[in-house]
Amino acid sequence: MRQLADTFLPVNSDLVANALHWLESVGEQQSWPARTRFKLQLCLDETLTNVAMHGYTGQPASDIPQVNLRLYQDGDSRLQLEILDNGSPFDPTARASRDLDESLEEAKTGGHGLRLLRHYLEDMRYERRDGWNKLTLIAVRDDA
Repeated sequence: MRQLADTFLPVNSDLVANALHWLESVGEQQSWPARTRFKLQLCLDETLTNVAMHGYTGQPASDIPQVNLRLYQDGDSRLQLEILDNGSPFDPTARASRDLDESLEEAKTGGHGLRLLRHYLEDMRYERRDGWNKLTLIAVRDDA
């Protein structure tokens, strides 16, 4: 497996925008098809939005919130995006996707991120090590 890129980002109001810009730059550099860029950006956006909103509640002030993004390519077709954060432990792979709402009138905003990730990704893996969450998103590179 070949590492394409990695970056460390502080968890602040610019986290998602900076991460998406980083991923877009790598996608352009690697000439990914538009669908591949879209699905990885959507999954990264969803994951980091949740990290920023929920991952650091109750964290000690001595911990500097940060995220490490690592991107790998396995052969020509499989991409692996590792999202590491030093926030509270959370394993999204152990959670069920929220049920779809019965009607438009009953529909609630939010809560469907896991469904999106499971739709666009081939696999998701989670582990917690040394105070860090590591979520690995595995996607198949689309044909042009």
